Amino acid sequence: MNIVSVTILGVVEGVTEFLPISSTAHLILVSKFLNLPQTDFQKFFEVFIQSGAILPVLVLYAGYLLRHRDVVGKVLVSFVPTAAVGFFFFRTIKSVFFESIPLMLGMLFLIGALFLLLEYFIEKKHIRLTKTLNHLSYSDAILIGLVQSIAIMPGVSRAGIILVGMMVLGYRRHEAAIYSFLLAIPTIFAASALDLYKSRDLLFGFQSNVLLLSVGFIVSFFTAYLSVEWFITHLKTKTLHLFGFYRIAVAIILLVSVV
Repeated sequence: MNIVSVTILGVVEGVTEFLPISSTAHLILVSKFLNLPQTDFQKFFEVFIQSGAILPVLVLYAGYLLRHRDVVGKVLVSFVPTAAVGFFFFRTIKSVFFESIPLMLGMLFLIGALFLLLEYFIEKKHIRLTKTLNHLSYSDAILIGLVQSIAIMPGVSRAGIILVGMMVLGYRRHEAAIYSFLLAIPTIFAASALDLYKSRDLLFGFQSNVLLLSVGFIVSFFTAYLSVEWFITHLKTKTLHLFGFYRIAVAIILLVSVV
């Protein structure tokens, strides 16, 4: 890896982590296009830059959490199902799911189609988006956590599946996006911590790559900050159509290129 490749991956991580288009799928696919071998450092780097991507949420929403402390408990309740699934299926996720390009492309297409179907039902008034996070109950929090656990499959998108689940329950798009950001804090932190723990014997060998790690971290931080700000603004007046069509197009283009 060099400065150019870590900068590209930092941008990809920062832009896609909080958008409903699957950061994991984009990182894996971009790494393949860059012909980056899946070395121990490559895997460590992708985990490390997630820390840079999660910091903007803390910066932007620390005040919100202080004002709405009841939401913190609900975020932790939502986190539990995902934590359980991630812990017990860690090896399967890393060795099977993350190695399956067909699965990844299938999930990109399927969730994209689901976005369009969901927006159709909303347009036809079969689903009404009236709820805010003030309406969030602990039972809804548990359901959202169960829905988020589906995102262990690359291509699903943690943010995307939470948006789907919460919109089906009647939550407004941008309110659902905010909750997905808040839920990302314990989810990404725990996933990164588990990955780092599994790689603890390798950490000291990466000291010579501090510059590459720093560049990736900083780039992912600033791009994630801009991405979060733009996404909330977008969802206040727009639908998920853009992301649905994008996911479907990417899945088809990549499928054709692979074949």
